[in-house]
Amino acid sequence: MTVAVVTDSSSCLPPALAAERGISVVPLHVLVDGIDHREGVDDIPANSISGKPVTTAGASPGELAEVYAAALERSRGAGVVALHISRGLSSTWEAARQAADQVGSAIRVVDSASAGMGLGFAVLTAADSATGGADLDGVYHDAVSAAKNSRCFIVVDRLDHLRRGGRIGAAAALLGTALAMKPVLHISDGTLVLREKARTSSKALSKLVDAVVAAAAEVGDDSGVVLAVHHMQCAERAENVAAMLASRIPLFTSIDVYPFGAVLGAHVGPGAVGVVVAPGRP
Repeated sequence: MTVAVVTDSSSCLPPALAAERGISVVPLHVLVDGIDHREGVDDIPANSISGKPVTTAGASPGELAEVYAAALERSRGAGVVALHISRGLSSTWEAARQAADQVGSAIRVVDSASAGMGLGFAVLTAADSATGGADLDGVYHDAVSAAKNSRCFIVVDRLDHLRRGGRIGAAAALLGTALAMKPVLHISDGTLVLREKARTSSKALSKLVDAVVAAAAEVGDDSGVVLAVHHMQCAERAENVAAMLASRIPLFTSIDVYPFGAVLGAHVGPGAVGVVVAPGRP
C-alpha cells in the first residue's frame, strides 16, 4: 500500500513526469470566448489565449472528490495527500476541503501557498516520500515542509492581466504601469505582492536573478537547490535567465524551463518570466 498524491494543473508538471511518478492531476478551467476548457485535457495551448477575453476557474468539489476517491482506491486505503494552488490565488483549495470531507478522513489537503513549480516541487517531494514508503502522516509532513521552503518570483511586462483577474490590487497595478515601470513580484503568504520596480525589462530581469540568488542561499541544503524558470511566450528570455542563474548559483541539482500553463498564463500575460527555487532533492 502506497499513499497516493494528487495535485492540480497549476503545478505545471509535464504530463509524462506526473504519469511516471503516479501523480493524479486535476484540471483547472480556462474560459476562452465563453467556452470552458480543462487545462491539460482539452486542446488549449497557452499561446491561444493572447488578446482574447479569458477567465479562469478552479476545480469544483465534485471534480476533486471524484479524483480523490479513485486515488484512495488506488492506494488501497493508505490515504491521499492532495496539494493545491494557494488559496490566496484560487478557489480550488476551498473546493478541495469540501471534497475531502465528502470522501473521508484519509484525504489530507495541503495549501501550497504557491503555484507553478512552487507547487510542483512540493508535489514531487510528496511523491518521492510516498514511493519511499512513508505513511500518510509522513507524506503530508514532507509535502508541507517542501511547500514552505520554496520561493517564487516573477517579472511581468504589465500588471493589467493580474489586476483584471483580481490577483493583485489596483494600487500595485498603477505602480506597474506608471512611467513604463516593470514590476518584480513574489509570492508572500500565498499571495502575489510587489517586491520592487525597474524601468526596463532587462533591469527587472536582473533584479529577478538577484532575488533568486539570495533566496537560493537562504533555502539551499547539502544537495543545493533545484530551480524552475517559467515563461509565457518568451522561451528565449527564460533560457537567458536560466543561464544567468546557472552562472551565479554554485550548487544546484537542476535548472529546467517550463512554459506557464494556460491558467497561470492568462493572469501573468505574455512576456512574463517566473523563477521557483527550492531545496535540492537527491
